[in-house]
Amino acid sequence: MPICPSVSKRPQADLVVVPFFKTKKGTDPAVHLPDLKGAINPILKAGDFNAKEGASMLAYLSGSTEKRLLLLGLGEEESCTMETLRRSYGAAMKRCQGKKWVNVNFVLPKHVKQLDTQDITRAVSEGIALSSYVYDRWKSKEGKRPFYVKKATLVGAKDAKIGKKTLKILTGVNLARDLINGNALDITPETFVAESKKIAQKFSSVKASALNKKQLEKEKMGLLLAVGSGSRVDPALVILEYSGAPEKKDLTMVVGKGITFDTGGVNLKPTNFIEDMRVDMGGAAAAIGFIQAAASIKLKANIVVLVPTTENAMDALSYKPGDVYRAHSGKTVEIINTDAEGRLILADALSYGQKRFSPDRIIDMATLTGAIVMALGEVRAGLFSNHEKLAKICEKAGEVTGERVWRMPLDPEYKSLMQSDIADIRNLGKKRIAGSITAAIFLQEFIQKKTPWIHLDIAGTAFLDSPKDYHLSRASGLGVRLLIELLEHLHAP
Repeated sequence: MPICPSVSKRPQADLVVVPFFKTKKGTDPAVHLPDLKGAINPILKAGDFNAKEGASMLAYLSGSTEKRLLLLGLGEEESCTMETLRRSYGAAMKRCQGKKWVNVNFVLPKHVKQLDTQDITRAVSEGIALSSYVYDRWKSKEGKRPFYVKKATLVGAKDAKIGKKTLKILTGVNLARDLINGNALDITPETFVAESKKIAQKFSSVKASALNKKQLEKEKMGLLLAVGSGSRVDPALVILEYSGAPEKKDLTMVVGKGITFDTGGVNLKPTNFIEDMRVDMGGAAAAIGFIQAAASIKLKANIVVLVPTTENAMDALSYKPGDVYRAHSGKTVEIINTDAEGRLILADALSYGQKRFSPDRIIDMATLTGAIVMALGEVRAGLFSNHEKLAKICEKAGEVTGERVWRMPLDPEYKSLMQSDIADIRNLGKKRIAGSITAAIFLQEFIQKKTPWIHLDIAGTAFLDSPKDYHLSRASGLGVRLLIELLEHLHAP
């Protein structure tokens, strides 16, 4: 993503995108462009463009550096944030879809009161890059609307490194999107093993391995094996180790739920709920994409990613409601509902990971509960944590990246809902209340008490009801940028 510091020396292009703020008096350019004043002033004088966030208007130019002009609204300057810029420039990029505009000049606002120049450059580059992803693998040639944009120049930007870093991080986001969007027939536990090996082959800082079914049996991962008992493909535990700061002992462990298709098991999901269940590996996809991004930008941190992965299928061999299974940790779990399977495979991975790697902190990501969707919708992911400082860093990272979170409670009173008469714990609460909280309470039972831990329930944010903002496909890849920002803040000098 090239830059051009001077607006007067911008390169020839098919389109120039110029930002505007909405004011009490009307509309003001967010940057001074003397050569376009003659084209812009009549449009503003006519009052046809109101500059609300994401609004745009196309005009044609003659004798200018560019052939076309796109007026882009940023809303009021006082309320303009990094997320505003991402959404607005994403909307501009969306206008380019299907248009044969090869070179586009994106002019940055000269200033935004509450943002510095690096924040502006970062947000604009993210908006452009995130909205460039389209998943149209299964559309015929006639149904595709490709991007012809080959060169997007950031006009007014001073630091080319920011755009380059954005594109490197986006390789991880788009890997996660591809995995989530893919067919359940194609994206299996074997796929996660293969993708992890590809990353390890590409980066010398990454080591990949996996435990197969026999090894899982040897490690006594009874919960992961139970969930995978009815699957056509054997379960696996994928392990990715990234060494970005080999001189340090500090280690972050990330665990991603990898249910490649969730039928609900014997407690079969109904129609209108089961159709999207290929996306129940959104946490695993984000975890693997996170390692891809971290290695690409050479993140100064040591990370181990664990992906417990299997199908939750219905078969004669499927695990049954009412039965009790023993976890890797030794705890016994009464199965109340086979559709509460994600927490089971996460529990075994959390237990195994702590025993083998002794991490300094743990973050798990999972499309875990419908309850979190009812509570927070698609706007925020649910954040559960036993550590105030780590939780606040995550909240800040969410605001910066636009992958926002909302802190949820872990009061000990909720644990009574998980008490079993015949086992150490149930896998589902006694009542249909506080579903996302009781799921987190279950996971907390497998966390060593002194280890800082975050659980992110991304059920509402990993896969949207429909494309929106800078996500032109339903898969958002949420979690990759959030964790990069979190660890960069955590390990900042």
